[in-house]
Parts: sequence; structure tokens; C-alpha cells
Amino acid sequence: MRSRHAAAALAATAAVTLAAPIANAAPHQGRTYYVDCSATAPGDGSRQHPWTTLTEANSQAYGPSDHLFFKRGATCTGSLIPRGIGSPSAPFTIADYGGGPARAQLDGAGAQDVVLLSNTQYVHVSGLELTNSASPGGIRNGIRLRLTDYGTARGFELDHLYIHNVRGGDFKALGGSSAIQITVEGTAKASSYDGLDVHHNRIEDVDREGIYFKSTFSKRDLVGEQQDPNAFPGPWTPSTHVHIHHNTLTDLAGDGIKLDTTSGARVDHNRVDGFQLRSPSANAGVWTFNTDATTIEYNEVSGGGNTHDGMSFDADGASRGTVFQYNRSHDNKGGFLLICPYSGAKTLDTVARYNISSNDGARLVQNCWGPILNTRIYNNTFRNDASTTPGYLVQDDAGSPATTQHELVVRNNLFVSGGSGGYAFKNPTAGLLLDHNVFHGIDMARPNPGGSTADPLLRADFRLAQGSPALASGAVVADNGGRDYFGNPVSTTAAPNIGAYAGCGLNSLTWGRTCGPSWR
Repeated sequence: MRSRHAAAALAATAAVTLAAPIANAAPHQGRTYYVDCSATAPGDGSRQHPWTTLTEANSQAYGPSDHLFFKRGATCTGSLIPRGIGSPSAPFTIADYGGGPARAQLDGAGAQDVVLLSNTQYVHVSGLELTNSASPGGIRNGIRLRLTDYGTARGFELDHLYIHNVRGGDFKALGGSSAIQITVEGTAKASSYDGLDVHHNRIEDVDREGIYFKSTFSKRDLVGEQQDPNAFPGPWTPSTHVHIHHNTLTDLAGDGIKLDTTSGARVDHNRVDGFQLRSPSANAGVWTFNTDATTIEYNEVSGGGNTHDGMSFDADGASRGTVFQYNRSHDNKGGFLLICPYSGAKTLDTVARYNISSNDGARLVQNCWGPILNTRIYNNTFRNDASTTPGYLVQDDAGSPATTQHELVVRNNLFVSGGSGGYAFKNPTAGLLLDHNVFHGIDMARPNPGGSTADPLLRADFRLAQGSPALASGAVVADNGGRDYFGNPVSTTAAPNIGAYAGCGLNSLTWGRTCGPSWR
């Protein structure tokens, strides 16, 4: 037998009534249930006689090792809101069955959520197609994870989903609108996720967010006046062991991937192509807010649709210890990187290293007004061709004071401009330090000790040719990540190359896999 908790109160935006979650489930043998919404005869959930509606699937209480399978090629309409809970070694799995090229499709038909997992844990969702285009403009999600005064929920995996045509409104909130929404609500019991793996999903044509996090247990001093008015006045309670990887996101009204109230999250090997396309609000490709120790690496981001904000990457208010490394950014109207601690917030210890940016517009780096303490931007390569509208190398809006510790250090970076107008600095302050950078095709009026304006002989593949003045001419950075964009090792004692390439100087026939003693 299973005891049931009382049903959690719905948020004001909830569009459906949830059944109470199942807790303290006794061990049992896993059961398998089948749903074929194209079938007409009533069924019992067996493969021979499958259920034919989501209402039937929602009425069953699920447990560890249970499987809920949807027929490939069939479409179910409405919201899937399963009750139950898995276990660490035996998750509850929702997936597809049958043959043929067409996926099992769930169409929300204008409901708030196509799939809602509320106050549960150890759940795996895989392989389904989710769409939600009816009655556009309201709160709409593809799949939403929701905790309300639950405590710690563990063991979620969302993978190989195809989520498209989610016609939500321009909402950045607990309710939506997103392809994948991860929310923590409530005021009575601090709640968070511990173990969330979101990978190999395809997200297309979504209004507004791609993958979005939000929590009411988010209050801390770093947030300043940016604190959500719905935040619970208790301890900052971040979600942990969050991994967002190998997802493809295209044609997004607003943000690509936004993390909020997490610690130690990793975002890697994602492709974001086309964001900030229809939202009038500020959006970015991949960004953090109110997070600690986030690593964002090996991602490719392009197609930022306008300059509000429109950058590939952003360490926003209350982001602490965010590392952007080994990423590729290109053709974004807003630029490459934003550091943005406005309205009393602080952004601390941001690192951007060994990234490549090409044909990013407006401003390559911008920092908003407010403290951006210990921001280090080093060993990146920026290249813009003659067709790119000239903009700003650094737009320094922070009003950084002259202190013994510079707020923003730009070191060992390679800037190459083929545009006739070049690039410039906007609002440079005493808190901005330039050191050992190469600015080619750019009129430099700022001090740049150890730097150069000479042609760095940057190849089309973003490596350096033999004889480049950028070879072995940078300043040593002790804590440098250990490798460059291309996988070459980086010494902590020898002078590095300037830019994102740390290997040999190359000719047209050499790829630099081995280097002799005089390779420079």
C-alpha cells in the first residue's frame, strides 16, 4: 500500500488540477502500460488493448520500474500529468513503442503544459514529440517540472524529445512559456532538484524560452533589487547536479538556455541557432542568473536576432564563478558576452577563456552598471569581416572605479577587424585593464601593455600561421583551464599564444599535431 501526501496548492497560473503525488512507495515489480490514441476500442493499458486517452494514463498511480509507453505514429491530445514516483535504481519511465518513422506525439492543444511532472522524482522521459500551438499567446510549455514545498527531488532525465511549435506569450515566469520549464514554487519548505540530466533534445519554433529555470527559494544578498517579488524570504536553495548537454535549439522567440538558482551546473555541447527573434524583451543565447560555479563549454551559439540584448552568453545578476570556455559564437547582432549586475546585484568571478567569436555585432563585450568584480576575459579570438557593421570591442557601462583590483581584465585576446570602420571602446573606465592583446585593423587609443596591432596571421580555421607575432607573446595565466579551444595543452609557466589557439605556427600544409623546438 502507498500513503498519499495532500495535493499541493496550484500556482495562480495553473491551468489544470493535479492529483496528489505518491510517496513512500513499497517495492514492487515494474509494470508496463501502453497508450495508443489512434485506437478506438476501450482498453486496459495492455499492449493488446492499450489505453486510448491521456485521461486514462493520468488516472494510474505509477511506481519504481513502471513504464508508460505511447504508440509511435499516434497523436494524443491534452496534458499528460502522471502520478507516482520512481526510485534511485528503478525510475518511472515515459517513452514510446512500436515501429515506423513517426514519433508518438502529444499535442497540448492550448493547455498550459503538454507534460507536467509535479512533486515527484526519479522520472525518465524520452523519445516523445511534444507540441502546443493552439490558442497562442497564453502560458504554454512543452514539458514542465514543478516542485511545490516538496524538499529535494532527485533523479530526472529528459532526453531525445522533439519539442516544437509552442505558441506561448512573452513570459519569463514560474508558469512559462518554454519548451522545457524547470520550476520551484512554494513558501513553506525549501525545495530544489538534485540530479537533472537534459540531453539530446531537439527544440524548434518556441515562444518564448528554450530551456528555462526559475525558483522562489532564490533570495540572497547578491541579487540586490533584482530579487523576484515572489521569492520566499528563506535561504537560497540551489538545484545541484544539473547537466544540460547535446541539445539543439532553433527559432526561439526569446532566450536559448537560462539557468537560475543552481550550483555547479554544466551546460555543454549544445547548439543554439536563432534566438531573440520575436520577443521585445532582453534575451541571450545561454545565460545564468543567481547561480554559483556554472561551467558553460563546447557550445555553439548563433543567430541572435537583435541588440536587446542578443549576445551569445551572459553572466547576469548574482552569477558567481561562471566560466565560459571552448565555445563558438557567430553572427549574433547583439555580440558575444554580457556581464550584467544592474539594480544592486553583483556579478563575481566571471571567466571567459579560449572561445571563438566571428561576425558578432554591436559590441563584443558589454558590462552593465554595477559591480562585476574579478571578471577575467583572456585568450579569446574575435574576428569580424568587412561586411560586419563596426561596433564596440568593450562597452563598459559599469562606472568601474580605479581600485587596486580591476573589475574587468581583458588579456591575451586576439581582435581582428576587416571592416572599414574598425571597432572602438565605449565608456572605458579606470576599472578596465587591457593587457597583451592584439588589435589588428583597429585604432587603439587605450594602453595595452605587451600588446600589438600587427597582423597576427590568423588563418581561416582560427589557428595562427608561422611567423605570427601572436605566438608565445602573451602573459602567463596560472589558472588557465589547461587547454585551448582546439585541445592543445596550455602551460602555466611558459608565455602562451595570444588568442584561442595555443599550438604551433602552421603553414598551409601543417595542422600542428607535432612541434619541433623552433616551431614559432
